[in-house]
Amino acid sequence: MFSKPNPTTPPPGRRPTGRSRVPRGRGPVTALAVALLGVTAAGTAWSATPAAARTTAAIRTCAVSDLYLSMGAKEGAAGSLYWPVRFTNTSTSACALRGYPGVSVLDGAHHRIGPAAKHSGRGYGTVTLSPGRTATAVLRTTNGPVGGPCEPTGTYLRIYPPASRTATLVPAPWKTCSGVFQTGPVNTDGTF
Repeated sequence: MFSKPNPTTPPPGRRPTGRSRVPRGRGPVTALAVALLGVTAAGTAWSATPAAARTTAAIRTCAVSDLYLSMGAKEGAAGSLYWPVRFTNTSTSACALRGYPGVSVLDGAHHRIGPAAKHSGRGYGTVTLSPGRTATAVLRTTNGPVGGPCEPTGTYLRIYPPASRTATLVPAPWKTCSGVFQTGPVNTDGTF
């Protein structure tokens, strides 16, 4: 009936294959994978510090309850008005902020005036705040009706710290002019 193939005899027109033969087209990839595995293993073996000791404890994100928000000193320059929002860590442990706060202007009845602040587009990193330390995010508008009218002056700023869904109201008489209302990212150097 049917002949049973002999595993040691190749089919007609094929070369015999042995255990050491690498399939065509996979040799360089396999060799690279083995080399990388060897280098990784060697790096782990040569390391003087255990992996557990090299990892740092993750710093938690600051919650609204960890922060006291206040306003810094206003500054005017080249037709713009800048006002830093100060984020002070009032907790007993370090926490981190990364990115832009959400900021809106509110009237005395807590109704929003105009659109929320747009992001300045500046790059940012993670800011770690030890207890008692402060970081800022600078707000910007024009210094008067330079290219358009001004909104009514607000009574409060509603501020969401980065990565927070809970806002804090900060008493601040803010007037957005010429449709320009921007916020910079949270940072420690006080820049917009």
